[in-house]
Amino acid sequence: MATMMDYIGEEQATLANSLKNYRYVETSKQQTIKNVLILATGSSYNACLAAKPALESLAEVTVTIEEPYHFNHYGHLSTAVDTVIAVSQSGKSASTIDAIGKLKEQGIYTMALTSDLSSPICQKVNEVIDLEMGIETVGFVTKGFTATVLKLFLLGLSIGQNKEILSAQEVNQYLAQLEGDVAKIPEIIEKSQLFFEKNESIFKLANRFIAIGYGPNWGTAKEFETKFTETIRKPSQGFELEAYMHGPYLEADHEHVLFFIEAESENRQRSQRLKEYMKPFVGKAYTVTTRTATTKDGEDCLGLSLTCDERFSSLFLVIPFQLLAYRGAAAKGIDLSVRIFDDFDQVLKSKI
Repeated sequence: MATMMDYIGEEQATLANSLKNYRYVETSKQQTIKNVLILATGSSYNACLAAKPALESLAEVTVTIEEPYHFNHYGHLSTAVDTVIAVSQSGKSASTIDAIGKLKEQGIYTMALTSDLSSPICQKVNEVIDLEMGIETVGFVTKGFTATVLKLFLLGLSIGQNKEILSAQEVNQYLAQLEGDVAKIPEIIEKSQLFFEKNESIFKLANRFIAIGYGPNWGTAKEFETKFTETIRKPSQGFELEAYMHGPYLEADHEHVLFFIEAESENRQRSQRLKEYMKPFVGKAYTVTTRTATTKDGEDCLGLSLTCDERFSSLFLVIPFQLLAYRGAAAKGIDLSVRIFDDFDQVLKSKI
């Protein structure tokens, strides 16, 4: 039986394969895309949030992300929207399929990102983008998250080149940068393993986990929330940096474990100042960062030694949290191979 760790171990090869297979195709449709509505839920939503800054800047589009069930029942489609992207790794999310089907009937151009090309969602859209990751049989998505983020990056590059915002040379430079950083994923996993082993006692005892990120790593923080809730099964939340400073910090106490997610940005200093302020009031405050950790940082910092563009950083900064979720669950004695709420999808009809 496959585990989360198995799929984490496959991320490097999966992402490298997608980069290798990328081919620019000139299309008149992509030349006209300006306003995109993305429908996604769960980890797919988090992945879209993590990819949004890169997609918007590379393609010069405006991206809005909506939960499909809420949008279907309460939302209003802006007349400015010219493209709708449905993201469903399984391709069987009932709310996403229902929403995208109704939008296609209104004449909106629709796309689906999915790992199952025979799934029901593929019959509802104008265009299908293969996540190229196979079927992830473990319910706690890992490889599917990073595959989705990368595919949205590549879509941004394609739209940007079709609009002549990006030259072929610039696209190739971005691809080379991504290839170089993807090759470092095994090293990221190794560093994350060592970090956990040094801090395992904290994970055994802690009952409240919070991650704080900015820019694309707001999406990373939200995926932290999803993964820790699913696996460690203790109260866990992910906040955007400024949002945490507008109220949630008042909850902090010695039972809280905080993770500050940092990429190179003008916002990094603000994140560091918040961490220094909060340290006396919480049980533990960690940093997970793209930069190289120094002796001064101590064991509270997990540095990945990457020089990647901040817009692409979420693709790599999420991996330590995937691993920490898996190993943190084991530290608390939770066997993730034992299914719980086994009839949930059947009773609630959340998937087709």
